[in-house]
Amino acid sequence: MSTQTILPVDRETVAALSSRKNEPAWLTEFRLQALEKAATLDYPKLEKTKIERWNLDSYGKHADAAEAKSFADVPAEARGFLNEDGAQDMDNVLVQHNSGVVYRRLHAELAAKGIIFTDLETAVREHEALVKPYLMQALKADEHRMAALHAALWNGGAFLYVPKNVEVDIPLQALFYTDNAQATFAPHVLIVAEANSRVSYMDNYVSGQLQAPIVHNGVVEVFVKPGAKVTYASIHHLGEQATDVTFRRAVVENDGRIEWIVGEMHNGNAASETNSILEGNGSTSDAKIICVGNGEQKLNITTKAVHVGKSSDSQMITRAVMRESASSIINGITKIEKGATKANGEQTERVLMLSPKARGDANPILLIDEDDVTAGHAASAGQVNQEQVFYMMSRGISREDAENLIIRGFLAPVVAEVPNEYLQQLLKSYIERKLGQ
Repeated sequence: MSTQTILPVDRETVAALSSRKNEPAWLTEFRLQALEKAATLDYPKLEKTKIERWNLDSYGKHADAAEAKSFADVPAEARGFLNEDGAQDMDNVLVQHNSGVVYRRLHAELAAKGIIFTDLETAVREHEALVKPYLMQALKADEHRMAALHAALWNGGAFLYVPKNVEVDIPLQALFYTDNAQATFAPHVLIVAEANSRVSYMDNYVSGQLQAPIVHNGVVEVFVKPGAKVTYASIHHLGEQATDVTFRRAVVENDGRIEWIVGEMHNGNAASETNSILEGNGSTSDAKIICVGNGEQKLNITTKAVHVGKSSDSQMITRAVMRESASSIINGITKIEKGATKANGEQTERVLMLSPKARGDANPILLIDEDDVTAGHAASAGQVNQEQVFYMMSRGISREDAENLIIRGFLAPVVAEVPNEYLQQLLKSYIERKLGQ
């Protein structure tokens, strides 16, 4: 049963923040109502993970961000994740530093097509009619305490709107960067792709040297209209001091398609849910998730597809590697609702443990309420073959290098299926970052 709870922020702080940002009255009221709900809601129920035992109170306070006049004014460490030299301004890029977006730039050619790519705070004021119908609608604020707190506290974020029949060939990028544990870091990403549009979007969540614990409570909402296609790539690489909780939801209409490409490269405790709601007939979802855990990390990674429309199709592949004393719960959930005839859902989860102290659990879950469907799953969790390690060591390769080679080989089949070469290289680079720590 839910009980009244002391929250990490009060009503006066939320109201003052909304006023300072000159938000419309409806959003101020929405934030305040969400905060009230948060006090009565439970934390989300995660499979085999008691998230309430984690540090979930270190939200800090809102810290105003200084606008970057050019890309060169963005913090050097942040620039390195997008452009190593950082000398030239970058188009089609948005950068959030701690509590606010400091850099945003959309190429004039794309803007002329009606594409909107800006921070969500600006979009609420300047494009209210496009934002209000969708904000916190894929993930409702009353689902659980984390959702309600996010609805009350979100900051910065990104808003991407693609008009009907517009196709974008160049990926749009966002970087969410935090280096101040005292600053609230809760970006919200909202994407609306109108009918028969095409767009690719990618974002990175990274941190600098954090001197104290911090919570990232993030939400992603993607609305895919009939015949539209959205490719969403996301890599999370926050430090040990960060607890990372992210909920991704896509609502896909008739013949729409969502492609998820996710690299869970955290260094602290983390939980994520990547969920495709296939509402339309002929709607499809393809999710590719890779994860590497080390140290004392605790990870709960869920990939989910809910089939509502007829002839809908979902594909999920998750591969996770646990090192040292890390532990993970890897969940794949396919839910086929009554009436979703001819639906097809396939999923694969594989977990590799490289240490006797590492733990990994692969949980395939099929929830079928319709007869005329097909669905299948494959799952495995096991220790690395020590004979492979010893063989490589006998050839002069150190144990660490041998294990890293095994990790690369284990993840390679998923990375190879990523349809974009740039995204493949990006995923590989973050795998190397993770292995190099």
